[in-house]
Amino acid sequence: MSENSYLVVGLGNPGPDYSANRHNVGQMVISVLADRLGANLKAHKSLALAAEARLFPGGPKLILAKSLGYMNNSGAPVSNLAKFYSIKPDHIIVIHDELDIPAETVRVKFSGGHGGHNGLRDIISALGTNDFARIRVGIGRPPGHMDTADFVLKDFSSAERKNLPVTLEIAADAAEAIVKDGLANAQQKFNSTE
Repeated sequence: MSENSYLVVGLGNPGPDYSANRHNVGQMVISVLADRLGANLKAHKSLALAAEARLFPGGPKLILAKSLGYMNNSGAPVSNLAKFYSIKPDHIIVIHDELDIPAETVRVKFSGGHGGHNGLRDIISALGTNDFARIRVGIGRPPGHMDTADFVLKDFSSAERKNLPVTLEIAADAAEAIVKDGLANAQQKFNSTE
């Protein structure tokens, strides 16, 4: 089963207080994918909300998921889902906020370090490898001397919210492209525009 299945996980924090935070942009992308594919996320024993979907009839199975734990504890839900669905790390796609690329930018990456992102750090630790795909959704850097932790835990500004739906759609497109066209083609498509 695992050869034709992908685990697509959006990172964030649980609960309504965090739902519009920059840190939760990965979970926002999962909501877009779930809407597109008619998937209904339900509580799963792995401490996540999860749903199974297909991009097209007979196509690869996608397990869409949002962790029910906090960002720093993203590893256990991802690892548990991967075990439950027998999915190898190279078929895991993690969607997360990224400070190191400009706001409204989407990049596709495979492997590499965590770059100080605690969600990625915990996933790498839980999986015992960093060999999984990432969709990095740029949120830009905090203005002035604002603390990074404060910045990521704030809601998107009204100006940012204007273009956010487009960014979420592009990130969802990137997830679909990895599954349909392969990682290298997805990287070429989404990483070529500077």
